Amino acid sequence: MDSVRRETAEDAWEVEALFDLAFAPGREALSSYRLREGVAPVRELCFVARDTGGTLGGAIRFWPVRAGGRAALLLGPVAVHPTRQGEGLGGALIRESLAEAARLGWARVLLVGDAPYYGRFGFVRLAEVVMPPPTNPARVLGLALTPGAWDGIAGPVTRAA
Repeated sequence: MDSVRRETAEDAWEVEALFDLAFAPGREALSSYRLREGVAPVRELCFVARDTGGTLGGAIRFWPVRAGGRAALLLGPVAVHPTRQGEGLGGALIRESLAEAARLGWARVLLVGDAPYYGRFGFVRLAEVVMPPPTNPARVLGLALTPGAWDGIAGPVTRAA
């Protein structure tokens, strides 16, 4: 049985190692990483999943951004250790963190990802929201944590101040 809890400073090196393992080399060259440079993650929304022996199985982080001039959360990265994939850890991390984001009063979340996977959590394509290049526009997805939170929002995604 895994427990999902907030990431602590002691978790950071393991989380970074998991992200390195789960994603291709050069992951930090992706456009989403440019939005994270010089900006701290939203610590209250960074979670890890550990088994009863304390082994890290998955992790998720969120970052503040601006989308069309409005505050939003950028979900990612989220990763599950290759030996633990298919067990529902990614879904548990996503559900737990999104519930906490709503509880904390965040209105909207965006990410760059696969619509079939993230659609089951309520994410839909944001046709008018533009991530920095070379992001595929079809992979820019959003979730309204409050009704209508994405209504009328269009334009570039930029770093939070």
